[in-house]
Amino acid sequence: MKKPLILSLAVLAFATASQAQIFKDILKKDSTGKNGVQKILQKATTKSSLSNDEIISGLKEALNVGANNSTGKLSMVDGFFKDAAIKILMPAEAQKVEQKLRSIGLGKQVDNAILSMNRAAEDAAKSATPIFINVIKGITIQDGLGILKGGDFAATNYLKGKTLSQLTEAFRPVIEQSLQKVNATKYWKTVFSTYNTFSQEKVNTDLTAYVTDKALSGIFYQVGLEEQKIRKDPVARTTDLLKKVFSN
Repeated sequence: MKKPLILSLAVLAFATASQAQIFKDILKKDSTGKNGVQKILQKATTKSSLSNDEIISGLKEALNVGANNSTGKLSMVDGFFKDAAIKILMPAEAQKVEQKLRSIGLGKQVDNAILSMNRAAEDAAKSATPIFINVIKGITIQDGLGILKGGDFAATNYLKGKTLSQLTEAFRPVIEQSLQKVNATKYWKTVFSTYNTFSQEKVNTDLTAYVTDKALSGIFYQVGLEEQKIRKDPVARTTDLLKKVFSN
């Protein structure tokens, strides 16, 4: 009876040792995180070492950095106008009108209208900062965990959900005033009201609403880029807290 028992124990010990060695080999081969094993273990260890205060403080800091960088960049001269990704152009339904105006020698006026729309957006971008900061202050631990565990744009989507209506209200009068400086609103209404009289495809004559919508889209596009930098690029994590909270 003793021999079979000893043999069984030996087989079990060998199997256990083999499994342990196999697991070590997997970790060794996956030391770069290519297959996800090492990465998952490291991530679990890192996240579990964060306190609630660190999570909240880190996320607030990241959002403040992203919001300030975004509004600072876009409120500069040419912040919108020379950024092809967010430059405000004539709406798609108005491109026929634009082509017609250019064909009769009014290209300069069209260019001025486009420039004025982007200048208005740049003026309005400044008013986003205090609204963002106020919302960021109110982030709860539940909000923070949701953002930290969320997708690549979780923080941006959170800000958008909390601030869109306030930003629309703040942007509209600034944009309207900027457009009126160069009579852009009057020109837009005159041209496109006439166009709407003869065309089945109507163009929205509310220039302020159009520019406000495009300006807000540009703001959140830029905030999203800033979030991606902090999540993906260690260089963008400029403080020890950001490095700790967003490390992989």
